Amino acid sequence: MTQDLRTARYGAVLTFVVAGLMVGTMTVRIPALTDKLGLSESAVGTILLVWGLGALVTMQSMRRVMARTGSKTLLRVGGPATALGLVGVAFAPNLPLLLVAAAFFGMAFGVVDIAMNAQGSTVERAYGRPLLNGMHAGWCVGAIAAGGLGSLSIAFGLSFTANVALVGLVSLPLMVVIGRAYLPEAPSTGQAGTAARRRMPPIVYLLGALMFFAFMVEGTVADWNGLFMRDSLGAPEALAALGYPVFEAGMLIARLTGDRLRSRFGVRGMLTVSGVATAGFFAVVLAAPAPMVALFAMFFVGLGVATISPMTLSLAGTATDNPGPAIAQAGAMGYAGLLLGPVVIGFLSDVTSLRTALGIAVLLGVLIAVAARFLPREEPARITVLPPAEREPARAAA
Repeated sequence: MTQDLRTARYGAVLTFVVAGLMVGTMTVRIPALTDKLGLSESAVGTILLVWGLGALVTMQSMRRVMARTGSKTLLRVGGPATALGLVGVAFAPNLPLLLVAAAFFGMAFGVVDIAMNAQGSTVERAYGRPLLNGMHAGWCVGAIAAGGLGSLSIAFGLSFTANVALVGLVSLPLMVVIGRAYLPEAPSTGQAGTAARRRMPPIVYLLGALMFFAFMVEGTVADWNGLFMRDSLGAPEALAALGYPVFEAGMLIARLTGDRLRSRFGVRGMLTVSGVATAGFFAVVLAAPAPMVALFAMFFVGLGVATISPMTLSLAGTATDNPGPAIAQAGAMGYAGLLLGPVVIGFLSDVTSLRTALGIAVLLGVLIAVAARFLPREEPARITVLPPAEREPARAAA
């Protein structure tokens, strides 16, 4: 195993960490954003819709771009752009400019998310064993750090603008430095371009559907849990801000052990259990008589939903010779769920109640368990993308 391969693995993990920090920082301070600009719940839903549409627009175009450009180049551009987008969100003085900043932030993040998962799949295939759950654990570390920093900022009276801008300005040079670690994919060919244009194998669309359900749950927790804790359960804002990092803590533990569990029990069985656990524990959150009960249950929701997206992306990466286009297709479908979930919750809560609207997450858990039964029992064999002798000169040329 070469040093370049180890460095690429660490770079991929750190990319997930910084991306989780940036997105998590925005989500945990949504209550403060509503206070800063006097936003209604439907206005928050509109902001999240614009952010999600921006991400989805770039994700939908990534199949062809990934086949031609590769994740390394895209991450070197998209990482710093995402940090700049977060700074724009921090300083937006009114709703129209906030919508513009959120759209740019979403578009840049859409590039990073697909590219970092493709980079993770490239490293995983080169290692020849499951690694993507561990890389997604890096996202959880970043999101937990965002929640902790958000709670500290609230405790010390730091404004939404100061908190979010500081994280964006720190993330910018970090993404530039990390960009030197990425592993190049195999050279693009005309065949790769043709593969990017043609219809993907059916399993890619099934995996995309599973991601759609899982990301709807994750987006619902990230964007609405704080308001639910504060407004429906009466939790203080500092305690409400802990709901997301507690959820991410559950995800972190599951993802740190997920690759080993996957090797033992397989994807099909793990996804079935994950769906049942997600539905059951989210029902506990909604029925909680006190904020601390909901906070405790939220940990187990994170534990249940955590490994769904890494495993589906990992399987998508083995569905075709070039992992990028298949991951882009499944990822775009998944992020449609991340886009629709919070928006649907926002508008349903206006006509019913936030507690009732959040019941969608219970249904989604059931759908995950059912859809998982349609996956094949045996996983495809993993392929080493580039042998060490070819990786070295490719990196030197880069």
